[in-house]
Amino acid sequence: MLVDVVIKDRICYVEMQNGKHFNCLSEEMCHDLIDALKQGCDSECVGIVIRAQVNRGVWSAGHDIRELPQDGSDPLSFQVPMERLLRKVQDTPIPVIACVSGTVWGGACDLCLSCDMIVSSKNATFAITPAKIGIPYNASGIMHFINQLGMNKAREMFFLGTPITADDALNVGLINRVAELDDLENVLETQFLAPLRRNSALSVSAIKRQFRILSRASTVISAENFERINAYRARVYKSDDYKEGINSFLEKRPPQFKGKASDLD
Repeated sequence: MLVDVVIKDRICYVEMQNGKHFNCLSEEMCHDLIDALKQGCDSECVGIVIRAQVNRGVWSAGHDIRELPQDGSDPLSFQVPMERLLRKVQDTPIPVIACVSGTVWGGACDLCLSCDMIVSSKNATFAITPAKIGIPYNASGIMHFINQLGMNKAREMFFLGTPITADDALNVGLINRVAELDDLENVLETQFLAPLRRNSALSVSAIKRQFRILSRASTVISAENFERINAYRARVYKSDDYKEGINSFLEKRPPQFKGKASDLD
């Protein structure tokens, strides 16, 4: 098991414990997290906290690059484990809180945004990095960032792939609260978990479901535009740049991308 689950005082604490591999969201990690979320619900908890064993300052390095396909198939299709995990977090009927105490990369940033609230240490940073590897992010993921951060900040994070600080993330609404590292657990308990325990679990669950439905209501696109998006994405994950991004990461060298924007015309 790559995940440790502790249930205490009606809260399910889920901790990623693969710090050796920077808590990459591998297939196994995603399956374990999905099972942990289910366990929290089955135990009638009022909330779930996702934490991580931090190694070298990394909370999670995101998608496990070693598992990305290179056979021309979509790396972020509907049924891949990471996408299933994100949907599970969003659809879990009780609040899920990310407690972040280090750097967050790629798909792990999407995991945090899929949670209902985020509490982070002051030294935390957040970066969404598909462009650094040549991965075409999917439409649902991009809409998720737009809905949470607004168009301009979402563009900045996707186009540049550079980390933003916890204070910046707080200012744009990516996270809910910033605390000093040694005060993080106290802030989580007193400002989030204690009030959650006092409230009606039935009411909170109904409200969470409404948030989810209403957030989806603004993302309807025409069939033509959906097909256009898929065509753009396929040109990327079937390209040499995509393979170069993966290989350069595995070989620990800078990528040599050769694709041009005009290739999508």
